[in-house]
Amino acid sequence: MQLKAPEHQVAGHIAKDGKPGPLVDDKGRFFKPLQGDSRGEIEVKFYESFSSNTEVPEHIRRYFPVYHGTQAVEGSDKAAMIVLENLLADYSKPSVMDVKMGTRTWYPEASEEYIQKCLRKDTGTTTVSAGFRISGFEVYDHKESSFWKPERKLLRRLDVDGARLTLRKFVSSNSFSDIGSKPDSAFASSVYSGSHGILTQLLELKTWFESQTLYHFNSCSILMVYENESILKGNDGDDARPKVKLVDFAHVLDGNGVIDHNFLGGLCSFINFIRDILQSPDESAES
Repeated sequence: MQLKAPEHQVAGHIAKDGKPGPLVDDKGRFFKPLQGDSRGEIEVKFYESFSSNTEVPEHIRRYFPVYHGTQAVEGSDKAAMIVLENLLADYSKPSVMDVKMGTRTWYPEASEEYIQKCLRKDTGTTTVSAGFRISGFEVYDHKESSFWKPERKLLRRLDVDGARLTLRKFVSSNSFSDIGSKPDSAFASSVYSGSHGILTQLLELKTWFESQTLYHFNSCSILMVYENESILKGNDGDDARPKVKLVDFAHVLDGNGVIDHNFLGGLCSFINFIRDILQSPDESAES
């Protein structure tokens, strides 16, 4: 089995200091290292529960990666890994964004040290002010035939206007090498709007979150993916359509019959940001 590091990872843990990072194979699978503390156990428990839970509607399952169990992987000190669907396997030049949802990313059962660490991040980013934060993104610049990815530390400094501007940049066609240019939002309609667009998918998720009490998705992310070359070529097949997926379930807890207001509130706010862009696609967040 040939494994390699994913080419388009925009957030999450990476291989460093002797610790393994995620890997992908050529069969459409993504190998995510099991975190050594309770987070690894929590994530496996969630996937095992979710994949067999008959209360989850079939149309909602498509927003989650397919789970293939766990596996010890050679070459990474036989590290235990969660084996998932590789969400980018069908894309050759994807534009990807990871958005962490909710006004808080910690959960009540966490240690005080972990809660304080999360609070520092949450209050210093748009997590508290907007209900979400952009953790990372990469855009294929079709004019330069190259990928552009900002440093994560720059994204952590974004305020609300900066987040709005970044969501415009994500669907723009002007080259990112021209720092001074305002985003033209050229792909906003194709990506965010329409019956197969990001907004329609987010609204379908919102409807489920308004009533689901099975899980609380603490510190989970929404992953948005599209391919601007497919749009330019007029491709409209399933593989060419923009996709929304939920990822990162290391802090998911049982819902115990209570609606997940933290995730739902962040999702509603994010939807409003997307709607604002569609209502005024030519308007820059910069005044």
